[in-house]
Amino acid sequence: MAVMPMFPLGSVLLPNGVLSLHVFEPRYRALVTDCVAAEHHEFGVVLIDRGSEVGGGDVRRQVGTVARMVQVAEVDDGRFAVIAVGVARMRVREWLVDDPYPLAEIDVWPDLDELPDPHEPPDLDELPDLDELLGSVTQRTRRAAALAVELGDDAADPSSDIADDLLTASYQLAALAPIGPADVYSLLSAAGPVARLTALAALLDDVEAIQSFRLQSP
Repeated sequence: MAVMPMFPLGSVLLPNGVLSLHVFEPRYRALVTDCVAAEHHEFGVVLIDRGSEVGGGDVRRQVGTVARMVQVAEVDDGRFAVIAVGVARMRVREWLVDDPYPLAEIDVWPDLDELPDPHEPPDLDELPDLDELLGSVTQRTRRAAALAVELGDDAADPSSDIADDLLTASYQLAALAPIGPADVYSLLSAAGPVARLTALAALLDDVEAIQSFRLQSP
């Protein structure tokens, strides 16, 4: 458990994801200053459930990502341009007083290892074909991202590299898929990579149906 500065946003940062921030509110300028002075330059990012990023009074989700600042530039009027990367998933134990900025007690929340114990015989009725699952979801996500670009939506680059590692790939595909913040949050909250890919496959059913309808509309 640790007390961590928190930056609620209207979008979801995933582990291994990149976050660009333009920081102008005094409370978050103080957060940046303190994080730069700290040893690990880390803060938490959570999705705002209701409310606004600016001004306070927002309602926040409980699962988020620990972000590490990798580049910080201060401009003349005291604002900051920040680039951070997601390094770990976390859960909020308790929100503290927003003074001088949002703070929370958090626990790092590792993904569940859903792979079978190599020392135990696998249950073949329950074990999914992981290569097939990853290949299928990767192909469908790339196709959906490409169609989103074709339809003029704000979408990620469908040619983005996807790792061979199942855990990393599950987060990369969640970021690539043309889905909204609430759906990305649900994927962040999945127990582990197999559950995340399975849930993404279900979300893609709806994405593909909507895209097909839009392509057929005059």
